[in-house]
Amino acid sequence: MKTIGLIGGMSWESSLEYYRIINETVKEKLGGCHSATCLMYSFDFYEIEQLQHHGDWDALTDRMIEAGNNLKQGGADFIVICTNTMHLMAQDIEDATGLEVLHIAKIAGKSAHTLGMKKIGLLGTKFTMEGSFYKDVIKDHYGIETIIPNDEDRNIIHNVIYNELVKGIFTEASRHAYVEIIQKLSEEGAEGVILGCTEIPLLVKQDDVSVPLFDTTTLHGRAAVEKALKE
Repeated sequence: MKTIGLIGGMSWESSLEYYRIINETVKEKLGGCHSATCLMYSFDFYEIEQLQHHGDWDALTDRMIEAGNNLKQGGADFIVICTNTMHLMAQDIEDATGLEVLHIAKIAGKSAHTLGMKKIGLLGTKFTMEGSFYKDVIKDHYGIETIIPNDEDRNIIHNVIYNELVKGIFTEASRHAYVEIIQKLSEEGAEGVILGCTEIPLLVKQDDVSVPLFDTTTLHGRAAVEKALKE
């Protein structure tokens, strides 16, 4: 089994889910008392959130590279970034560490492609929704068009993530707002919707909506195990 290097703490709420999903998947595949061989570098998310909202992406890149190098020194064979937004610097981490970063957008895009989808919706932080780094990966690798909510709805999605979800707060009002936004994307032609923030699957479940959802936390965690166990 390869050693999985996890960059977590962004937030710890979703990092906890990664650890659970990865270990449950190893147990499912290998049985017995098996669990994952993994390392986690976990940030104080306050520091990350402050740098994000001040637009200091250079400092964030330095911090992510440092985390990647720490994992490499600890024996990690590849890296899993336990959040969507910080894949903005996935290539920088690969270049600096020489380790592959298992890209979350590639995993999500592959799942949509497998179902034959041509247009998908994307929910996440404003950094993820409004940036090109996520949508470009899906377009370049799978030819799938990505659409995002309107400006007002993007603000709702973003604010709920930072004011509620990363703090472990999950309300019916926010769930209802997210469901309405997902429905709008469906009406605009989205054949499925990527939950492109690893906390969103803690709020919205497939049973809440009629359109297929892509839970990036689960997809990414299971893909990490597939890679770890691959000969």
